[in-house]
Amino acid sequence: MRCKMGRASAVLLLALASADAPAVEPQAFSADIVSLDSNGEPLSATARLHAAEHKARIELSDAADGFFLSDTDAGTALFVRSAQRIYLDARQSTPLTQVFVRVDPRDPCRQWQAAAATAGVPNSGTWRCEMIERTIVNEHETVEYRVVRPDREPSYGWVDPSIGFPVKWQSADGKVFELTNLQLQPQPASLFGIPSDYRKLDPQALLERIKHSDVWVDSHQ
Repeated sequence: MRCKMGRASAVLLLALASADAPAVEPQAFSADIVSLDSNGEPLSATARLHAAEHKARIELSDAADGFFLSDTDAGTALFVRSAQRIYLDARQSTPLTQVFVRVDPRDPCRQWQAAAATAGVPNSGTWRCEMIERTIVNEHETVEYRVVRPDREPSYGWVDPSIGFPVKWQSADGKVFELTNLQLQPQPASLFGIPSDYRKLDPQALLERIKHSDVWVDSHQ
């Protein structure tokens, strides 16, 4: 039950939350991301995740012409299109870059809130993560958190403390994202870099250029 915690679990959670607990060393891995609706039915094709240090790469099968790169240290989340050799801020184009980021198992809300801010999600206050219990998710020992935001109904995140990464997320509307087929192994550094000859696209600058071209029609005229 989410609202209850056994005595043994409570002791373990208190140990995890201790300020003297050692920091988790980031581990590199790859995994699949499965999306489910509130009834547990698949919503879309599986995505692919690669993680190393504080970076993550997410490849969506329905966006084969590009991929997402996030870096919690740099506070960035980008969408890269290799064919066009361009990249741009991901913003809110996918919720996955806000969920699947490296977190502190003792206080994951700091990183989740920062990722939401990077995506441009309006911030109306401080997020709070409430520990619920330790449980197994796809053979991973996890700590379940209730994620409380002042402006929304609670969401739930399951963090594997051994890798410092969430392996499951349930949004307020019941939609679920889960990691499956997780493989702990080194990831090529090339997966997380952007070639120097790629250029960053600024959508606002592009819009301004279009406004000054012959194809722009002012709806207020």
